[in-house]
Amino acid sequence: MRKHIRYSLYIAIASIPFILFSCNPQPPAGNIVDGLGRQVTISAIPQRIVSLAPSNTEILFALGLRDKVVGDTEYCNYPEAAKIKPKVGGFSTVDIEKVVSLRPDLVLATQIHDKTAIPALENLGITVVALTPGSLNEVLDSIKLVGKITGQDKEASELVKVLSTRIKEITDKTQKLSPDQRPRLFYVTWHDPLMTAGTGTLSNDVISQAGGQNIASDITGDKAIDLETVINRDPEVIIVSVGMGTGEDLPWQYIKSESRLKNTQAI
Repeated sequence: MRKHIRYSLYIAIASIPFILFSCNPQPPAGNIVDGLGRQVTISAIPQRIVSLAPSNTEILFALGLRDKVVGDTEYCNYPEAAKIKPKVGGFSTVDIEKVVSLRPDLVLATQIHDKTAIPALENLGITVVALTPGSLNEVLDSIKLVGKITGQDKEASELVKVLSTRIKEITDKTQKLSPDQRPRLFYVTWHDPLMTAGTGTLSNDVISQAGGQNIASDITGDKAIDLETVINRDPEVIIVSVGMGTGEDLPWQYIKSESRLKNTQAI
């Protein structure tokens, strides 16, 4: 049983490939509320879109908007076609001049851009919408919001239906699991300092719905965690985030080489 649950956990946390749909423009969305709770006016269907995060880029491509994406980040590498789009900097290091030079009528940002990139771009008259999902349901809501903004409501609805079905296939198997049947999981977002994802994060929601127990569930948000705490909580599964900026697989290398973790069940 435990082996089966671990397998389900790995499958659910793996990235979900999106389905591409053809464009079918609809009337403009008008006033919408973005992930930061801001009122944003969409006066026309966007024709030139810049994405400031890999997650946003995947949604755009999944909704069949490949030709309208005129720029994305250095870390937007899925799908393959995202790699050849003009780059506007890193995830948190947005080149405002580069964004402006691409003449976007819509920029999709995230919460990390709230204090810098978003106000800078809006001061230049550029429409910015932030997507900030903290759960799987909010990911689906983000897809529907992008569909509404871009006139791809039908495509967004179909995509959400497909993804909801796939999520339900997992949660039907995991929702009745007892705590003893849920493997203790440690999710590593960074290694120096050691960082993890607690409650209120998408990672925590995925872990829970996939059938695991997040050993950092007493932490709120993305925070540092003491190595001794990790050892004492003895994770049975460790999942490591890679490709974080120029860090590549450094967190993975850290977990493999940290001798103090050798006695955890995961190792």
